[in-house]
Amino acid sequence: MAPLVPPATLGRLVTYLRVLTELGAAGTERVSSDELGERAGTSAFQVRKDLATCGRFGTRGSGYSVATLDRELRRVLGLTREWPVAIVGMGRLGQALADYPNFGEFDFVLRGAFDVDPEKVGMAAGSLVVRHLRELPAAVRDEGIQMAFLTVPASAAQDAADELVAAGVRGILNFAPSVIHVSDGVRVEGVDFLGGLQRLSFALGGQLTLASRQVDPMA
Repeated sequence: MAPLVPPATLGRLVTYLRVLTELGAAGTERVSSDELGERAGTSAFQVRKDLATCGRFGTRGSGYSVATLDRELRRVLGLTREWPVAIVGMGRLGQALADYPNFGEFDFVLRGAFDVDPEKVGMAAGSLVVRHLRELPAAVRDEGIQMAFLTVPASAAQDAADELVAAGVRGILNFAPSVIHVSDGVRVEGVDFLGGLQRLSFALGGQLTLASRQVDPMA
């Protein structure tokens, strides 16, 4: 079972790894907690606190080895093995994901693309050929698929999620603008573009403050 890590900490660990990957590509050998925090949008104290949940990697006064910390964070995040991934829903977003070139950087490998639309079944999607969703269980079994992108319309999201869970997929990245429900042991991560825009709207022009908020005592 994966260790219990608070979602906020997990999000920062993912950001640290992205920064370390960029530093490594630039040839940087060591990084301080100050620089790592600045690049990740947090403090040096927070960096040290987060990394302490994973082990002891730094040396006081000389910072962290970029290569070592990159390797250890990949281990902590489960990125030391190949992860076969499927796409369910081959509209424009599904096609864009199939064409995305950088999944292999972290050993995510697309192994299947699926849809129920006869006009989409059989067409090319990146290096894949779109198959009918009824072929998903065999693909999960034969290709070892454990993760999937769910890129179907909201009205079809729950049914498609049920198909994924029944086939044995254990992780779903949900791009559909709806909440889906899955059984215990299956993890769902939502990608909410509209919610992000709404949060930006509030940040840029929202009027709600703790001082001015009117609370309905009957709510």
